[in-house]
Amino acid sequence: MVVIDSTNLLLMLRPGTPVPGGVDRAKERIDYLVHRLSKAKAKIIIPTPALSEALVKAGAAASLQIVEEIQKHAVFSIEPFDTRAALEASAMSRAALANGNKKGSSTAPWQKVKFDRQIVAIAKVNGATEIYSDDGDIAALGQHAKIKVIRLSDLPLPPEKDQLDFLLESTATTAEAASDDEGG
Repeated sequence: MVVIDSTNLLLMLRPGTPVPGGVDRAKERIDYLVHRLSKAKAKIIIPTPALSEALVKAGAAASLQIVEEIQKHAVFSIEPFDTRAALEASAMSRAALANGNKKGSSTAPWQKVKFDRQIVAIAKVNGATEIYSDDGDIAALGQHAKIKVIRLSDLPLPPEKDQLDFLLESTATTAEAASDDEGG
């Protein structure tokens, strides 16, 4: 199981979303990730706080359509901030308080810190091994929770279609030449 954050979800849902760090071909990277994980029969967890953030500008009708579309695909699992996640998030907050700062190492506004903790708590209680995020605070929380955080720029690009076509053409030409040599 893996988790995607709101930025990656937005890139998937709305191609015009600004790309963090100017990563080239971001939408292709996200689409290829979803393709690979779907093919591997893995689950992509969409935490409800991330979903909420991604739907803010969509409007009510579009939000409902987006959720319905996500739910049609077996690769996705929308997971709530439930009791287990609340217990996990509260443990994160207690640890930060014990170290002298309720926000931990984050300099973000308190509301964002709480959202980030909810996302990581949902990831942890659902057994996620990776979180796809470019958010430094998510990365720090994920590292503390022993969940690998992968940045958008680290996602591979899909194989180039032109390269694949060229390889297929070369193979066909070679096979035809071999056939001509045997027959002629």
